[in-house]
Amino acid sequence: MAERADIVQFMNYNYLENLPLETLAVQTGRSLSTFNREFKMVFNETPHRWIMKKRLNYARNRLLQGEQKPSEVYLEAGFEDLAHFSRAFKKQFGMPPSRIQALA
Repeated sequence: MAERADIVQFMNYNYLENLPLETLAVQTGRSLSTFNREFKMVFNETPHRWIMKKRLNYARNRLLQGEQKPSEVYLEAGFEDLAHFSRAFKKQFGMPPSRIQALA
């Protein structure tokens, strides 16, 4: 197992990487259950929810810069599927990503 990494620093650096939680746990030097437990203590939410929020905020910021379209941002933000990205974005921000881009 890898040396234990600072979970906050590691996650803030790697949240855009599309890696399973098991891999993130191993890379931080923790078992999956320890990773999930420590993550919840540090961030006060589950890894999945935290990663989703971080990725959506990243995508929103990129779209507000007005230089990219949703179809260009979703992969960069760690999503594999444009439709999933659009649904999650609308759920988080109350409007589709194309509308955010139009506000830029």
